[in-house]
Amino acid sequence: MTRLHVLKVFVGANGRGGNPLGVFLDGGAFTTEQRQPVATSLNYSETVFVDDTITGRLQIFTPAAELPFAGHPLVGTAWLLNKEGHAIDAVRPPAGVVPVSFDGDTTWIRGRPEWSPSMEFVQYDSPSEINGLTGPPDGIGFAYCWAWEDEPGGRVRARVFVPEHNIFEDEATGSGAVVFAAHIGRAVTVNQGAGSLLMTRLHDDGAVSVGGAVTLTRTRSYTIG
Repeated sequence: MTRLHVLKVFVGANGRGGNPLGVFLDGGAFTTEQRQPVATSLNYSETVFVDDTITGRLQIFTPAAELPFAGHPLVGTAWLLNKEGHAIDAVRPPAGVVPVSFDGDTTWIRGRPEWSPSMEFVQYDSPSEINGLTGPPDGIGFAYCWAWEDEPGGRVRARVFVPEHNIFEDEATGSGAVVFAAHIGRAVTVNQGAGSLLMTRLHDDGAVSVGGAVTLTRTRSYTIG
């Protein structure tokens, strides 16, 4: 028996949006072989297994595969570790050391665009076209569909579809925001999905920070099969 924390990450105005995330802070209770089946069964867009709460060493799984780096799982896990009293300044997924920081209600992680999954950016003319999408463009396995809401102000409307990882639509994609901001060469605020809000910052060394608000939805006991 262990404990599962269920979070919403990149929560927008009035509690809207937010990508669900499952986190096991005692990830060592699971064998390597058990982790993917557990993530598949839970069916969150990602599930995190924390192996060391002091160093922040962890693994991230979608319902279909392990990821070396992902934004919303790292933001959510950093927030949870901090909330539980673990004074961390970085988390450590397989991709490398990811610095974290906290600014009021915003949790930030700093990653490298090359750590993000390969994706295709599909630009549309207006946010209304994004709102009207019923699925990913044909033949694209990881589609970041976007349009400017306010180009001078750096505000973007986006929806993201990841059928290659059995995620029809991702509510908030932190790794996508990281590589997207690097792709267009400027910091942006992304309004994604049903109301999620992601903020980005660019750094001189090519890294990109992504941040947002996190809430705890619930905790529950989980029986390890």
